[in-house]
Amino acid sequence: MVQSIIDVGEKEDRILNIVKAKYGLKNKSQAISIILNIYQESFLEPELRPEFIIKLKKIKKEKGNVFSSIEDLREHLER
Repeated sequence: MVQSIIDVGEKEDRILNIVKAKYGLKNKSQAISIILNIYQESFLEPELRPEFIIKLKKIKKEKGNVFSSIEDLREHLER
């Protein structure tokens, strides 16, 4: 485990206390870990599940419709 000393403002400290209380955590280090995990899941590139990769490959092989104009697309969608 790595230990770090960080400086946070009052607002950030309140947020850590809210996260700590919401998840019933013992300390702010655990709150920071929760926040970092949520960030990772939401914003960093997730690993793709194998079934999703298979689905993407299947979609890639499908033939699509080719439209020569916006009007052709609209006509197709209205049908």
